Amino acid sequence: MSKKFALVLGASGEIGHAICLNLAEAGWSIYLHYANNKENVETLLTKLNESYPKQEFIVVQADMSNPECIKKIADSVFTLQSIVFAQGHSLYKALEDTSLDDIRLLFQVHVEHPMALLGKLNSKLRKQTSSSVLFVGSIWGDTGASYEVAYSAAKGAQHAFVKAYAKEVALQRIRVNAVAPGFIDTKMNAHIDEDARQLILEEIPTGFFGTTQDIANAVEFLTSEKASYITGQIIRVNGGWYI
Repeated sequence: MSKKFALVLGASGEIGHAICLNLAEAGWSIYLHYANNKENVETLLTKLNESYPKQEFIVVQADMSNPECIKKIADSVFTLQSIVFAQGHSLYKALEDTSLDDIRLLFQVHVEHPMALLGKLNSKLRKQTSSSVLFVGSIWGDTGASYEVAYSAAKGAQHAFVKAYAKEVALQRIRVNAVAPGFIDTKMNAHIDEDARQLILEEIPTGFFGTTQDIANAVEFLTSEKASYITGQIIRVNGGWYI
């Protein structure tokens, strides 16, 4: 059986790390993208090589805020069956304190450069009998958040892109979806103090925060043939916080 390859953008992050472990266990070979956290991705690479010696794991470094990342990543990828966009950063600021550079950076990393990269890689996905594109979106792309207005706008654009692109490539047997996490217990949410965390927890019907594993499980399913009739969807993984 030939190897199946996935490109995971943001493999060095907490959610990206969990996604890579799940995909490797499911038999995927992986291009492990990172921007700056070389130590994390090298630790992940060692773990994957030791656990899955028959699969291939290739590190790709590129800064998603730099337009040069598009060509650099595209030139590093050969055969490809799935792309997972798990890169990015949040921004917690009032809009009046948010600079134009802040806004541009969010849209470059979350929307503009991923869109342009997909334009370069679409032909590789099209060669497969079935392929998939996954974005790790956000609950705020659905409902919006005060003091995260620019981030919410970028994630909302990401969700809209998923729906439109899914229609464009459906006949090419490429499925396009997003997983929209709610409150996931990661370093990205470290700025939220304990009192605020407790108030959020009281709003979540399941009564607990999500984990990176919850997101990785959803991504693994959506990249599999079990999800062959699912495209253009924003799958909410949020414990019922937003329905």
